[in-house]
Amino acid sequence: MTTTTLRTKIATPRRSVEAGSRGQWLRFAILVALAAFALIPIAGTVGLSLRANNGTGSLTLDNFAKVLSSSGTVAWLVNSLQVALATVVVSVAVAAPAGYVLSRGRGRLVGGYSLLLFVVQALPVITSVIPLFILFSHIGLADNLVGITILYVASSMSVATWMMASYMDGIPGSLEEAAWIDGASVFKGFLHIVLRNSLPGVLSTAIFTFLMAWNDYLVASIFLRSAGTFTLPIGVQTFFQQHSTDWGSVMAVAVIMLLPPTIIFATLNKFFSVGGVAGSLAGQ
Repeated sequence: MTTTTLRTKIATPRRSVEAGSRGQWLRFAILVALAAFALIPIAGTVGLSLRANNGTGSLTLDNFAKVLSSSGTVAWLVNSLQVALATVVVSVAVAAPAGYVLSRGRGRLVGGYSLLLFVVQALPVITSVIPLFILFSHIGLADNLVGITILYVASSMSVATWMMASYMDGIPGSLEEAAWIDGASVFKGFLHIVLRNSLPGVLSTAIFTFLMAWNDYLVASIFLRSAGTFTLPIGVQTFFQQHSTDWGSVMAVAVIMLLPPTIIFATLNKFFSVGGVAGSLAGQ
């Protein structure tokens, strides 16, 4: 082997490593640029919420003090939290066993149930809002937080069930069979094996239903009429006047709307892991 050949073989891996490093940095730079572009609207919202209304451009918290003290923002925030959390609890409690049936069940009945969920999911919400408003008006659930919670649960149920079923498909049935051999019932197998290992799926479903109820404007604008029942998306429109708009107050309410989802996702993000299933399979 000549000296030139040896140098070529040594230089080739070095060039490959350098090319791979440059590729990684390029991908990292692209991701940073995309993230910065996506954060521009949020940065603009926060900046406008902190800008003084006197035209000086100075930063201040006066807009937040104004919306929290001289408007119904606190009541709207409480209403939104109540509706969203109730939607999450009911949706997850129903979607988890329904998704289990969809994941483990076989037969025409389960197939028809799956097809029904698909059809319901495909229907536009606007097609049912007006008939439901007429119905709810007759039974006292219009302009009512309980009524709108029922609507949110119903509209999110099909997607929530599909999400739970999709995650449970990845949990081996042998885990349940081992629990049945040890004397566990079907319900205990579902509760202690499947549901316990479905925590990331449960959290994903919970976040989806929370955001759906938290951000909804269309349904709430039709069903909620009095200021005492407004949620935040409906309450923010009260700052828009016919000839002028208090943009500082609007952006302050928008920032308040951003906080709960951000806090919830940042807190629960560490639980998005499939380590529970991996640990259960370690002994097999």
